[in-house]
Amino acid sequence: MAACSSGGNNSDTTQNNSGTEAAEVANKDKPLVWFNRQPSNSSTGELDMTAVNFNENTYYVGFDANQGAELQGTMILDYVKANIDTIDRNGDGIIGYVLAIGDIGHNDSIARTRGVRAALGTAVEANGAINSDPVGSNADGSATAVKDGSLEVNGKTYIVRELASQEMKNSAGATWDAATAGNAIGTWASSFGDQIDIVASNNDGMGMSMFNAWSKANNVPTFGYDANADAVAAIAEGYGGTISQHADVQAYLTLRVLRNALDGVDIDTGIGTEDDAGNVLSDDVYYYDESARSYYALNVAVTKDNYTDFTDSTKVYAPVSNQLDASAHPEKSVWLNIYNAADNFLSATYQPLLQNYDDLLNLKVEYIGGDGQTEANITNRLSNPSAYDAFAINMVKTDNAASYTALLNQ
Repeated sequence: MAACSSGGNNSDTTQNNSGTEAAEVANKDKPLVWFNRQPSNSSTGELDMTAVNFNENTYYVGFDANQGAELQGTMILDYVKANIDTIDRNGDGIIGYVLAIGDIGHNDSIARTRGVRAALGTAVEANGAINSDPVGSNADGSATAVKDGSLEVNGKTYIVRELASQEMKNSAGATWDAATAGNAIGTWASSFGDQIDIVASNNDGMGMSMFNAWSKANNVPTFGYDANADAVAAIAEGYGGTISQHADVQAYLTLRVLRNALDGVDIDTGIGTEDDAGNVLSDDVYYYDESARSYYALNVAVTKDNYTDFTDSTKVYAPVSNQLDASAHPEKSVWLNIYNAADNFLSATYQPLLQNYDDLLNLKVEYIGGDGQTEANITNRLSNPSAYDAFAINMVKTDNAASYTALLNQ
């Protein structure tokens, strides 16, 4: 049954597509999609099953963090091997790298840190998983959160060392902070100089800040994640590479799942099954985990070999770019928030994609930008959930799903 808004405190009079009045839908029963930041325990990464099962029309949309993390680590390793004759800048036999960590409690950040360390042989296990803690400074290789790796190329053995890593958190508490990363690379460069052979980052926002502040001028390859437009363009100028998390597919799925729930059709419509406009995704760009009620886009490495294919990061994905018929899929209202309006990936790539898809899917979306620090900065602007037919939520902290569902339960 399709929902539409009216004035009640906790429910709406709804109509089906023929215009006849249907049952009321309480706010707690309206379609809800968590996206980009999966509800989970920030210490263990365990999925918050209460949040993803909030109601029968609740789902998560993101990307395969582990597959992407493995790709990022492999991309860096392949670069080192391909450039082994020049990568060791001071010739000391140690491939030294520094690592910008986004948010030590975020499952994606944890995965990416683990992926880099696993590929470069610097990983150590803690509690049955690769330790993702920052090491601070590790000039002599004595840190306990990592170990020195070993890499043999062309008959020569090199040590691989994580010289330094830290969470990029600013004084106000915002994480994944690009300015903090830009300052950090200056500090690291002063401490380590030409010992730094590689710069790795959990995302492109921090990666590009370090690239522009130091590594570009010093010809040190920098690797990020997200395939932001500026990072992709910078590959021509020496940025080592990035990972596309198929933001075009993610943005489509975020709104498509809501559209299907509002239309009362099979959730797979326009996803794995072609819709009445011809929209459909192939299984090589996403998959669905039924047990976790989660849709995951698959990732692609972006390097100097293929970066020209990724220069427009806000272009809709062609197989799902067809306009829905408004008579069969009437306009509905969606409340959607971005956890941090200053986040480069979400504001410069994800939201523009959402804004392209909302028209195609006949959804009137209100976009709310947070401060990246507190849930209250966002939840205070969800004072009247009855004004909306569905919700798409991007939390500040992955533990805080209840801050939002409590409002819908009132």
